[in-house]
Parts: sequence; C-alpha cells; structure tokens
Amino acid sequence: MKLRIDPERCQGHGRCYDLAPGVFTADDEGYGQVIGDGTVPQDQEHPARLAVSNCPERAIDPL
Repeated sequence: MKLRIDPERCQGHGRCYDLAPGVFTADDEGYGQVIGDGTVPQDQEHPARLAVSNCPERAIDPL
C-alpha cells in the first residue's frame, strides 16, 4: 500500500498524523506529509486506513 497527500486539498487539520504518526508527519506550517516514499509498513496499514477515512478533504490518495 502506498499513499500520497494532495497538497491542493489538504487544509492542515492534522488528523492523518494524529491517527497514524508512523505514516504521516506535518510540515512547518502544519500540513500533512507522507513519511518517506509513501509506502505504508504492514504494521501501520490499519492506522493509515483510519487516517484516509477521517480526512475531511479526502486529500489522501492511494498510489
């Protein structure tokens, strides 16, 4: 599973990095970023799916 955050849609609510801190982080302005190349470690798939489903802008997309 690989993910990306669309910077055009992300509004910086922070739910992604609150729910899945092993997959997402925040930039200097508080907008979400995927850690690394977007590959989700197997043990982080459940929190990543929670983050995807809880993003109000639906800014997290599969690759």
